[in-house]
Amino acid sequence: MSDKQFHTMPDGRRIAFRHTPGSGPTLVFLPGYMSDMEGGKATALFDWAQAQGRACLLLDYSGCGASEGDFADGTLSRWTLEVVALVEARAESDVILIGSSMGGWLMLLAGLAMGKRLAGLVGIAAAPDFTEWGYSDADKQALSAGQTVYEENPYGPEPTPMHAGFWADGQAQRQLTGPVALDVPARLMHGHRDADVPWQISMELAGALRSDAVQLTFIKDGDHRLSRPQDIALLLRTVGGLLDDLERQ
Repeated sequence: MSDKQFHTMPDGRRIAFRHTPGSGPTLVFLPGYMSDMEGGKATALFDWAQAQGRACLLLDYSGCGASEGDFADGTLSRWTLEVVALVEARAESDVILIGSSMGGWLMLLAGLAMGKRLAGLVGIAAAPDFTEWGYSDADKQALSAGQTVYEENPYGPEPTPMHAGFWADGQAQRQLTGPVALDVPARLMHGHRDADVPWQISMELAGALRSDAVQLTFIKDGDHRLSRPQDIALLLRTVGGLLDDLERQ
């Protein structure tokens, strides 16, 4: 992979990123909650883009991976500003946003902020509005009172925190309450055995997107991560097919 670089935000915090130049829309990968650009899907996309001569941009949100900041200060609004800033600073073309889990929520917010620079969307187990459907009433009461809620983490030994600031911002950024005003082609992937994000969420998102050019693919034996070799191969075929469709327009 290309050397890691840093982009400085107006308040001085440095956001880690990797960028490879190339043709066509820039592929921008948005990781999930508490994830970073070193994950298998992100690195596979970057390697594929380089091999294909395609532009690609990876980044770590502030408080995640190699970026500066405290994770407890992270919110969708804060991370959306970082994504848009990196695109404006580094992407030389229109962009395709590729969002995994929470990144699938962030791709909607960043896409709405980018306007005409947005060329397409790819959602991988997209999780918009998970602050609403992902928590019990008791957890919501605790979060609304300013407490941090911890959940069991199936992917590591430490519990996963949900901080009150992220939750409150998420509740204000919900997208499935009405039409999502994005008209670009979208490709959504979701595993039927996803234990973290119900596959019905991708169906809701497909219906909420204003675009008619939406395709939804279910992987019957797929889990939440969709990081098996066959899942990553499907992701790369999906991205390649979307690029081909855009170039034929």
